[in-house]
Amino acid sequence: MSTAVSAQTLPALLVEAFAPGPLQGNGAAVVQLPQPACSGWMQDLATSLRQSETAFLWQRAPGDWALRWFTPSCEVPLCGHATLAATLALGHWGALQPGEPLTLASRSGPLRVMLSPDRAGAASLVLPSGPLEERDAPAYLNALLGCQPLGYWGSSALGYRVVLLPTVHDLANLPSPADRLQGADRQGLVVMQANGPEGPQVLDQACDYQLRFFAPGLGIPEDPVTGSAHALVAPWWMQRLGRHRVSGWQCSPRRGGMLCELERAGLIRLSGTGHCLWDGQLQAGPCGQDPDGWQPCGAA
Repeated sequence: MSTAVSAQTLPALLVEAFAPGPLQGNGAAVVQLPQPACSGWMQDLATSLRQSETAFLWQRAPGDWALRWFTPSCEVPLCGHATLAATLALGHWGALQPGEPLTLASRSGPLRVMLSPDRAGAASLVLPSGPLEERDAPAYLNALLGCQPLGYWGSSALGYRVVLLPTVHDLANLPSPADRLQGADRQGLVVMQANGPEGPQVLDQACDYQLRFFAPGLGIPEDPVTGSAHALVAPWWMQRLGRHRVSGWQCSPRRGGMLCELERAGLIRLSGTGHCLWDGQLQAGPCGQDPDGWQPCGAA
């Protein structure tokens, strides 16, 4: 049973993750907790902050941090950009040093992260991936996307759907299909295509592909820069290009990207930069305590 505690002032940051500069990338609030907060309180706070995700960090013991993520409408089992934001927040608070590896406990298992020892404002994280399962594209997508997809896949691991568009199609200016997505596509649709030779760069690497991500079923009509989506599709691009490292770009209205490297089978290391938009303190009332809600599940 959860018990209320007195109101406390909590350190918080808003980090624009996987951002090439200010006012770009994917915003994530990061809140440092003094105890394992209640799910209901975290959900209410995430709803108030209205970022695509809010990350909550609780230090269980010295050097032992647990992490959870909430959208404005629900808790999610995995979030890449908010994990990058949490890593940069720990560095900002002096709890993590550049080049020092750290494993964060999460409901998707342990997640390995590190601040870059070479570039300020950069960090990396290792996310689980999974195979793409080829499927027949729903007929309605042709009209919705304005062209016939070159491929369509599903992911049992994340529940996302992935569609490949021809390079001649203008993905960046595609009108958002979020409110017209149907069935499983609503839980997360990755729309991707190969990048041309004059595409953007991430960490001094030319981007090989670009994508957009729509997830109205998770309360996110369009997510600006999505680590889990890149971790999912990067192995497909690695196989196609014959490399163990690729760079991906997200051509959403708030653009950004990341370097994707094969850590080992089923695991992808994502590297990118972030920008701290604001640094402050929250006074959001008693957060309660619920240690059972912070028990880890599975392993990455």
